[in-house]
Amino acid sequence: MNFFSFSRLMRRSPFWSLIFWAAVWELVGQMGWMTLLPPLTDIWFAFAELFKQTAFWDAFAMTARTFGIGLGLSIAVGIPVGILMGISNRADKILSLWVNLFLSAPITAVIPALMPILGIGDATVIATVILFSIWVVIIDTQAGVTHVKDSLVEMGRIFGCSRWKIIFWIIIPSALPEIFTGIRLSVVRAVKGVIVGQIVIALIGFGGLFNTYLSYFLMERFWGLIIVVFIMSFTIIGLVEMLERRIAFYAKTR
Repeated sequence: MNFFSFSRLMRRSPFWSLIFWAAVWELVGQMGWMTLLPPLTDIWFAFAELFKQTAFWDAFAMTARTFGIGLGLSIAVGIPVGILMGISNRADKILSLWVNLFLSAPITAVIPALMPILGIGDATVIATVILFSIWVVIIDTQAGVTHVKDSLVEMGRIFGCSRWKIIFWIIIPSALPEIFTGIRLSVVRAVKGVIVGQIVIALIGFGGLFNTYLSYFLMERFWGLIIVVFIMSFTIIGLVEMLERRIAFYAKTR
């Protein structure tokens, strides 16, 4: 196989590309050139060992709980706020400045200010997850609402629908594609929020394990735990994408 056919295969198949870079990682690890990158085989053994440790499952339960509560609150609050900003110019003018400010702000720098208010524990981590994830839900929900065709709203008025019926039966269903996009993006930011919150605030959950593994230079377990976080994130994102595909037909009717 010449160079050009090999490169063409790598471009066409992400699976083969993944194998290639895994082989490079394994080679670099076996050579011992970088202490931070142990051999990939050792990482997979450490990944399997994690599931036998009580400390891992305790950290998993704590992380999953704070992640789930924080993301759930972000969705439960973000969607109504986004709808309100989409249907009301006054609400948009009042809230858009703050939404865009927090969306672009370095949230990590704000986290220590939460500790005197909420203390050191789950409440602060949940608040961190919300600060990381709620803004994209609001922005994308607002975008979906504002892009609903005026003809659909006018049709609802012609058939005598009240304002609330138009919102619940026309606007929200039509905005579902963008709403689910916001939820999918918020999952990524929520994962960052829960890990950052646990590391910066209290060194609990997965954040505590990351700190322990780095302190004792247990890089195999460190990378194994990163794989766990990636799998969690990809699984949740995949489920949201499945829901997106199921409601994709709404986008075609607008």
